[in-house]
Amino acid sequence: MEGGTVGQVLHGSATTTAAIRRAIQNSQESLRTLARRHGINPKTVAKWKKRCSVVDLPTGPSRPKSTVLSIDEEAMIVTFRRHTLLPLDDCFYALQPTLPHLTRSSLHRCLKRHGISRLPDSEDERPSRHRFKSYPIGYIHIDIAEVRTEQSKLYLFVAVDRTSKFAFVALHEKADRPTAARFLEALITALPYRINTVLTDNGLQFADLPHIRDARTARHRVHPFDEICRANGIDHRLTKPNHPWTNGQVERMNRTLKEATVNRYHYETCDQLLHHLNDFVTAYNFGRRLKTLKGLSPYEYICKTWIQQPDRFTLDPIHKMPGLNT
Repeated sequence: MEGGTVGQVLHGSATTTAAIRRAIQNSQESLRTLARRHGINPKTVAKWKKRCSVVDLPTGPSRPKSTVLSIDEEAMIVTFRRHTLLPLDDCFYALQPTLPHLTRSSLHRCLKRHGISRLPDSEDERPSRHRFKSYPIGYIHIDIAEVRTEQSKLYLFVAVDRTSKFAFVALHEKADRPTAARFLEALITALPYRINTVLTDNGLQFADLPHIRDARTARHRVHPFDEICRANGIDHRLTKPNHPWTNGQVERMNRTLKEATVNRYHYETCDQLLHHLNDFVTAYNFGRRLKTLKGLSPYEYICKTWIQQPDRFTLDPIHKMPGLNT
């Protein structure tokens, strides 16, 4: 139908459609006749007579620029985004101390102007995300990952609190039962609050095999990991066999740690990897502001919980702050 607007994007005050504009441009009639026929102002007819296209001209400044950020500040933001590839909120939290006047919306507009508002998609297919059930602080996910240096192969033990997102890691040469038990003991000592639940997979480091778990020998011999859990009042839960996504939080932390270390850098010795890993985890726990924690770092969230629920803590979290405590 001529003059229809189906499928066309016009500005709110438009009185003509693409078909009407095209008819005006192809007509030899006078401006007054065309204006009367289409019910529009003669000036509108004259405007479209002069144009070669039926598309509205772009509005706004010809060269958009920020009213909040300077040219140097925009250049710094663009460089930071391209080098770190951090999400919008992480970029905002990282840049806000340097640019106090920066807002989330002005940051988004800046990235959009420079064509980097969307991060490139990962090559591997991303799984669908589901919101975890809400739990009080002290629900720990534990897993083991294998990492390599030029010197040897190591096992990375990783623990993440489901609520506070606080991470605790350790490198070991072996991934056996005594090592897993020592890791749990170190984790209990490192956290300023009580652990109520630990979720692990069905590996031999954490539990007996499913088919011998109810056997006579297993009933009379307590697994070292379970023994420490019972001694500290911890509920040890196991994931469903062949369902690694049940322990997805620590699986994601494993990937984050590998992307920041062994997947990006070459390490000649295990000590080099250990030092870099400790620095990264310390920066994450005490300086990384997370969207899921509403802009707080894991340590800041723990301190906030300490004020609200001090009965869950065994120690003032200020004593776990790195550096001198005076």
